[in-house]
Amino acid sequence: MEYLLLEREGYSDRIRRMFGRKMVIALTGQRRVGKSYTMKAVIEDKRHDSNANIIYIDKERTEFDDIVTYKDLESYIKSRLSVDKENYLFIDEVQEIEDFEKTILDLQASGKCEIMLTGSNAKMLSGELATRLRGRYIDYRIRGLSYLEFLRFHDLTDSDDTLGLYLQNGGLPGLRLMGLDNPDLVRDYMMNVYNTILLRDIIEREKIRNIPLLKTLVRFLSDNIGKQFSARSISNFLKAQRTDASTNIILSYLEYLCNAYIVDRVERYNIHGKRLLEFDDKFYFEDLGIRNTIIGGNRQFDIEKVMENVVYKHLARLGYTVYVGQLQKAEIDFVAEKQDGRIYVQVTYLLATEDTVKREFGNLNLIRDNHPKYVVSMDRIYGMTNIDGIKHVHLREFLKMENF
Repeated sequence: MEYLLLEREGYSDRIRRMFGRKMVIALTGQRRVGKSYTMKAVIEDKRHDSNANIIYIDKERTEFDDIVTYKDLESYIKSRLSVDKENYLFIDEVQEIEDFEKTILDLQASGKCEIMLTGSNAKMLSGELATRLRGRYIDYRIRGLSYLEFLRFHDLTDSDDTLGLYLQNGGLPGLRLMGLDNPDLVRDYMMNVYNTILLRDIIEREKIRNIPLLKTLVRFLSDNIGKQFSARSISNFLKAQRTDASTNIILSYLEYLCNAYIVDRVERYNIHGKRLLEFDDKFYFEDLGIRNTIIGGNRQFDIEKVMENVVYKHLARLGYTVYVGQLQKAEIDFVAEKQDGRIYVQVTYLLATEDTVKREFGNLNLIRDNHPKYVVSMDRIYGMTNIDGIKHVHLREFLKMENF
């Protein structure tokens, strides 16, 4: 079954409503998370409009290899603009075109067409395009499949076993074509995606010379999900492994990995002081399947890391800005904020001992406000229980929640 028959309505609905408002629409995110198919769903919609003239460029297809610079792009588009219809321009992986922003700026200023772009690098809109189009473009971060989307894409029933499949394989839509019952094909696909990200979005784009260092750093991040560390602490660790790297190089490589959307940096936030702290961030992977392939072995050996990662990703997909909470000497795993409120979340594998219960619930009890507070675990409870106003919920149920 084609992806277009499994449209991701949560993204498409918002994007459709943005058309006609003279905004450049950018879909950004890691390769293979579904940006292209989100765009294609919108294109299919427009094909039913007899007054729509669609110009589509896919830089991952060889037929568009001649479009290398903004001049090539300008020439291609101008020869296809219609004077009688509404023009719609769609460009997939636009960062592959040198200085593309010059053409986009000119088209947006002239009002000749509606524009949608996809890109696999955060720097796509960090330069002149972002500066000159301030207030006239909108960026939608496309992420891999949520747990509920994973069930729908793979025709699965919600169960603990299915949750295990999600935690192991992640949410890349392309896994549907591999089949989750073919672990060797799934692994080959994951490695192909991972190597493509490293090569095209980091090594070639940033002109990386020390490729072994880059791969060592990715593996370090894979093995340290949810741990706080600084560039200096990473540098010291690498030195202990007989790999020498300055803090400046580490910071640059971390930035490149974030720009390619393979990992997200999560900053620390002083809850009582209401300010960001300047050191010891955490990193979480966009896709757990890629992370598990990099690290190898059985995910059960580091289940709490995997749980933290999937909770972070769920909150981010719902539009929350997520921080690590700092409260005196206590830590709150996640402080998640958006315009309509804030929630606090603690994540633990099992509430197996009284000390664990005191730690997870006790930290949340130290917070002096009335925003919702959750403890997420894998204890065999379903639905939700309430302890001292703090909601205890199973991971599987948490991942199905769309509102808090």
